[in-house]
Amino acid sequence: MDNLELLINLIIIALLLPAILFAYRLNKNLEVLRRNQSSLAQLVEALNDATFKAENSIPKLKSVTEHSAEGLKEVVDSAKELKDDLLFINERADNLADRLEQVISDGRQIKTAPASREQFAAPLNQPGISREEDTPAIADSRSEAELELLKALRSIK
Repeated sequence: MDNLELLINLIIIALLLPAILFAYRLNKNLEVLRRNQSSLAQLVEALNDATFKAENSIPKLKSVTEHSAEGLKEVVDSAKELKDDLLFINERADNLADRLEQVISDGRQIKTAPASREQFAAPLNQPGISREEDTPAIADSRSEAELELLKALRSIK
């Protein structure tokens, strides 16, 4: 029996040695975990604070977004109105330029046609037109000014 007891004791010792080594390693890992537990707790607390702040910021962000959207909508509506106004003004300017071009071409035809004094008498009797304006220098400068105005109106297109 002594041999059997000795053999059983040796087997138990052989099995206890790896168990003791495993317990020693486990104890070291648990110590590391305990040491880092405070930093882990701080990390979890910081994460909770950040989450709380983010949740509280969402309604404020929604409010700011809605306010900005309203302001932007007003600006866009105003821009649409201005666009419509500018289109209307542009159409009017085109029409005016066409009429001005027609008047200039009619004026050139009248200027090139032989005219008697009686043909010019009726327009000169109209209010706002004097005989001093009928001089050739003024008529040439007026036609040049009209041409420049016509060019400017066309360049706006």
